[in-house]
Amino acid sequence: MSKAKTILGIDPGTNILGFGVIGVDAKGPYYKDMGVFDLRKIEDPFEKLANIFAGVSELIEEHQPDELAVESPFYGKNAQVILKLGRAQGAALTAAVMRGIPVAEYAPRKAKIAICGNGAASKEQVAMMIQKTLNVRLESKYLDATDALAIALCHHYQMTNPLAGSGGKTDWKKFLADNPDRVKK
Repeated sequence: MSKAKTILGIDPGTNILGFGVIGVDAKGPYYKDMGVFDLRKIEDPFEKLANIFAGVSELIEEHQPDELAVESPFYGKNAQVILKLGRAQGAALTAAVMRGIPVAEYAPRKAKIAICGNGAASKEQVAMMIQKTLNVRLESKYLDATDALAIALCHHYQMTNPLAGSGGKTDWKKFLADNPDRVKK
């Protein structure tokens, strides 16, 4: 790796939004910061979105991330939930895009596979693996924040995967072309 970088991960929500910040250098990923925006006391849904935008903007100013990774909303039983999550995600993404920060989106299942090897892993399992990977002790009350750290780590793994082609698909031809010394004849 040529230069250290910072990745801001976001687990969007209109009641609790989790954020996690990791640094990546030649030694690999490391913990920088995490937390939650507790929006449950705000009743106006549009005021929540303004708070999300302002809060993510402050995080960007504080940590100067090179990239932002966000969890994509997933469809459950209630279409209203996905609509609200999409709005929260949009407020966070707008803060990054307006500052020229590249954005990537990952499904919750993809992040869980990247961190735990199991797309159905619980929040507690994800938190445990984040603690082991980043060598940090985290409080269980911050499960939305550990999910955000998982999204940031998933992004790091995706960007450093030698087999990742366009769209995250495995591309053996590209890998072989880029690594001719690794082919045994």
